[in-house]
Amino acid sequence: MLKVLIVDDEPSNIQGLVRYIDWAGLGYEPPVTFESGEEAMEALIETSFDVLISDVSMPGMNGIELVDNAKKCYPHIQVLMISGYNEFEFVQDAINVGAQAYVLKPLKLDEVSSRLTAFRNTLDKMRQVVEQTSALEHKVSSSLKLIKERFASDLIAEMPLTDELLASWGNLMKLPSIELGFQALVFGIDYYWSSGRDAKERMLLGSGFKQMIEIALSDHESVFMAQTHPDEVVVLHLNPTLEEQVVLEKQLSFVQSMMRERYDAPVTIGRSRMGSRWEEAPLIYKEVKFAMAKARLVADGQIVGYDDSDSNEFKDYRLREEWMPNIVRLMEAGDSAKVGEYMNRILELLLSREPVSFSYVQAFGMSFLSELIGTLKGKEGTDDELNILMWRRILDCSSTSQIVELLAEYVDRYMRVEKKAKLNQQHHLMSNIADFIEERLQENWTVKQLAEQFSMNASYLSVLFKREIGKTISDFVQDKRIQRARKLLQDPNIKVYEVADQVGIQTPAYFTYLFKKLVGSTPQEYRDYHYSEDE
Repeated sequence: MLKVLIVDDEPSNIQGLVRYIDWAGLGYEPPVTFESGEEAMEALIETSFDVLISDVSMPGMNGIELVDNAKKCYPHIQVLMISGYNEFEFVQDAINVGAQAYVLKPLKLDEVSSRLTAFRNTLDKMRQVVEQTSALEHKVSSSLKLIKERFASDLIAEMPLTDELLASWGNLMKLPSIELGFQALVFGIDYYWSSGRDAKERMLLGSGFKQMIEIALSDHESVFMAQTHPDEVVVLHLNPTLEEQVVLEKQLSFVQSMMRERYDAPVTIGRSRMGSRWEEAPLIYKEVKFAMAKARLVADGQIVGYDDSDSNEFKDYRLREEWMPNIVRLMEAGDSAKVGEYMNRILELLLSREPVSFSYVQAFGMSFLSELIGTLKGKEGTDDELNILMWRRILDCSSTSQIVELLAEYVDRYMRVEKKAKLNQQHHLMSNIADFIEERLQENWTVKQLAEQFSMNASYLSVLFKREIGKTISDFVQDKRIQRARKLLQDPNIKVYEVADQVGIQTPAYFTYLFKKLVGSTPQEYRDYHYSEDE
């Protein structure tokens, strides 16, 4: 049974809820009740509750302050706020501090019961999530097969691999050290997506494909396998001996023949070069995929290997299809640190295979610059004269290091110009939005409406506004309303409720609450005692 706490300074409201709600039928114990926020808070400190029902407007600690404090003690407590029609603006603050729902006075018992049922369902789901997460953690920790699959998936997906992470994998499984190296095997069904098979056949094909490979490689202990897509399985074979490689060759053919016989599905299999460090796995995987794509242009169902003759062609392919799009994306995002890091990775990969001739590095530099110029053509910060100068400077280089420096210089220059232009643009846009809001303080614009007005994503607008203006949109609106209210209150001919209306706050009660919260005194106290003529 769930425990509920009711807080309301009107005893009749408490009595009505206690007497007329079927608490036991809804899965709750008889509620605990208090008539003040201070008493309720003392009870919350001593005892945990699942649900809190609180009035908004109470003397002393009001409902918003109570919810805020209760959430700090019990983040998952479900909160139902009670408010009058003229107190609705309080509810917005209550939701901001964690209330899940509200009901308006006079209370409708079926509406309260409905909210309590929803809370019970939410709490049940939270409990199930905790239980299932615990069960999953136990299952993962005890399942070597799942651990190996996740390890292989993370490796080829370029997850950052630190010594600490490797050590943690070692704690989950007996991860042998790399002594003879490792080889990646990529099994891919040809024409899986265009085969015309229906949904059931595709599911059976994908499951049968993985099972077939598991059976074929069941005699090899140091194998890490992951199904990356329904049509692809990747296997990392650790420390394969020469004898194991010979046996494995026959098993690859077995997989191909059985897939054709049982599913009429040709399978292309790619074998990588030997890797010596786990950090090489993502690159090795891409190399094999490239070799498989080339082989499929000739015929399906082959067993292909990646060798050094593919190296230059593969690097050119990566330059066009991976490196350039990624580095341009990072440049446009204005992330100098990531651009520098990515540039270093490109050059490290370029120079990692020996021997590398100066002419090849120079040709790569020309190709890299050409792709970069072509991609950035027409963007602010690029000009033809500079591009021509960069071409000439690369041709005049006499060492690899000079070429590397020139490429870094070009990227850095674009980044500086682009970052400045982007910051100016963002600052100008947020200033316009701030002015737009200030001119319309009497209106209640939501973030979504503002985003639509300025053709932006609402989440991005919130983040950008906070970064540029220094406060959230909600805080900005409140501050501007209070600033204007302070000026209006200096005119004794304007009544307090008229000030509230002129700054866009619908109820005098909420205006008084908000003004005191931000200024430290009520509007009337401020008018009578606190403002100076210099304000």
